[in-house]
Amino acid sequence: MDIVNLKLPDYYINRELSALEFSRRVLHQAADPATPLLERLKFLCIVSANLDEFFEIRVSGLMQRAELASPGAGPDMLAPRELLHEISLRAHELVAGQYQLLNEQLLPALEAEGIRFIHREGWSAGQREWLREYFVREIEPILSPVSLDSARPFPRILNKSLNFIVGLEGTHAFGRPVQRAIIQAPRSLPRLIRIDPGLPGTGPADFVFLSSVIHAFVDELFVGMAISGCYQFRLTRNSDLYVDEEEVDDLLRALEGELIASRYGAAVRLEIAHDCPAELVDYLLEMFSLDEEDAYRVAGPVNLNRLMAIYDLPGRQHLKFPPFTPRVPQEISDADDIFAAIRRRDILLHHPYESFAPVLDFISRSGQDPDVLSIKLTLYRTGHQSPIVDSLVMAAQAGKEVTVIVELRARFDEAENINLANRLQEAGAHVIYGVVGYKTHCKMALVVRREGGRLQRYVHLGTGNYHPGTARLYTDYGLFSADPALAEDVHQVFLQLTSLMRTPPLRRLHQAPFTLHRDILALIEQEIANVAAGGNGHIIARLNALVEPEVIRALYRASGAGVVIDLVVRGLCCLRPGIPGVSDNIRVRSIVGRFLEHSRVYYFHADGAEKVFLSSADWMDRNFFRRVEICFSIEHEDLRARLLADLDLCLSDNCQAWELAPDGHYELVQPEGHDAPRACQAELLRQLVGDFSPASARPA
Repeated sequence: MDIVNLKLPDYYINRELSALEFSRRVLHQAADPATPLLERLKFLCIVSANLDEFFEIRVSGLMQRAELASPGAGPDMLAPRELLHEISLRAHELVAGQYQLLNEQLLPALEAEGIRFIHREGWSAGQREWLREYFVREIEPILSPVSLDSARPFPRILNKSLNFIVGLEGTHAFGRPVQRAIIQAPRSLPRLIRIDPGLPGTGPADFVFLSSVIHAFVDELFVGMAISGCYQFRLTRNSDLYVDEEEVDDLLRALEGELIASRYGAAVRLEIAHDCPAELVDYLLEMFSLDEEDAYRVAGPVNLNRLMAIYDLPGRQHLKFPPFTPRVPQEISDADDIFAAIRRRDILLHHPYESFAPVLDFISRSGQDPDVLSIKLTLYRTGHQSPIVDSLVMAAQAGKEVTVIVELRARFDEAENINLANRLQEAGAHVIYGVVGYKTHCKMALVVRREGGRLQRYVHLGTGNYHPGTARLYTDYGLFSADPALAEDVHQVFLQLTSLMRTPPLRRLHQAPFTLHRDILALIEQEIANVAAGGNGHIIARLNALVEPEVIRALYRASGAGVVIDLVVRGLCCLRPGIPGVSDNIRVRSIVGRFLEHSRVYYFHADGAEKVFLSSADWMDRNFFRRVEICFSIEHEDLRARLLADLDLCLSDNCQAWELAPDGHYELVQPEGHDAPRACQAELLRQLVGDFSPASARPA
């Protein structure tokens, strides 16, 4: 075989452009008429939330590198300025598609279902009078319009807040001419206002946007001035937190200060009403030190996320995915208690098809059981008013030894994690903030119980967070086990996280940042060796992201050696499949459906031994080198078979799977010929949820 330079930039997809491709796939779900109407609206909002984070973190970092004239950093070697231009082109196209879908399809469809968003030109006289009274009573008293002149600096604009720029003509009360003003809408104001349904011609679900109300009555804020225009806008700022952990004495206090400062980070994007005059747009861009390509003119509300409030309207279940009750595995429901069930055998849970309640019960019963001596747990994201935290607090207050590794730097959950860390400490739990320079991203719990005069250890390991909310929306696996070797490994990792000492060699766990990257490369190389020796080679990886270049190059080498490689990568994928002589044997697909694919599963044929692993880690630089992660082998043959069957479902999906082409674009897979439609998420609902009717199991 000819020697191929696997470091060529042409063999890699840029990670930021791959992220935008994922948002495009989610937008397709919003456009799909087979998706229930309110779910379509939800997918539209998810795209907006994804774009917000993308600009706040990824684009902001690129802008900083562009200012420093840094060279391309990834294996694709795209220079920051070149990449920012390409991002702008694709993001503008994506945003235009969002608002076109909203205005041409979703809003008319919602109106047909009795959910109306009434534009101010469509208000009746009665509605207008009611809204004016609402404005005077509820809105105007808390607004602080700021007229702009040479004596006043431009006001500070809060990240992602709703604002208005107003064109004025005339002189103010002190005799000077004024041309512009800024109105900042406090976050306490609802962005959607339900009109009184008792008004003639008003339905029970008729709404107006706050922006429409302020626009309609803006003249009452500037008495004596002529209003030439009022236009909503929203500014996105750099929200990436930076704390030099080597220099701070108290990470919690430092993060609290950084959270406040991040509200006013450097500007990265301006969203503004599509009909705003160019003169005002240019003025705002100058104030925020942005370029024309950073401006996004939108024909609708500048923050589509606010439409999520409509999703929870009562009596609209027919516009959503059919509800289902997650199954509790029989080995748990039949047991006297959760500990007895785990002692009998390892138990695999597949959320959200199977209930997260056994995990909550495991922690809750551990806190109440007089025979339990200690509970150790890692918390990355857990949600507001978490029952997990409630159980840990009660356990600590009951005098049990409770140790919690809280990752304060879980992005966008920093404030929540600071609060729960304080609460746990007040209850008497030992709270550790992780390791300097490394995020603690692994998901593991260890319970020590006295049984018959000896200590018995129980573990729970997962691919997802200890978050009951996301366990209903994300696909993840969790494993309960009382296996002594596995429990000893988990014990050693907890000791390492608290004492910072080295662990002895682990038998069942692979751990980042120490062994995981090396071990994955070794497993890939073994597949290559097996094929060279005349055997078969097959790798399957189910991931959220594939970015790390050394692993990608190892997969390229494996492909060239004849190893068959199937990758199910939900989001970012920097590997290019189908390149002749490089990645002919690699297929990459992404599944986007009702649930967010979040599981991490690795399979290696291993010359027939079939090794299967679950992990908290994606194949990214950060997971391998800058996070504490675990990967654990599945030893029971029936559990391995079950995971392989689930992987086969992912690989045979022809309804919600997207195939990655060599050029970086994705194509939706369609049933061919007489192939029956097959959607893996719907199939798993049929298999695992006993009361889920066939009619409701169609592809999402």
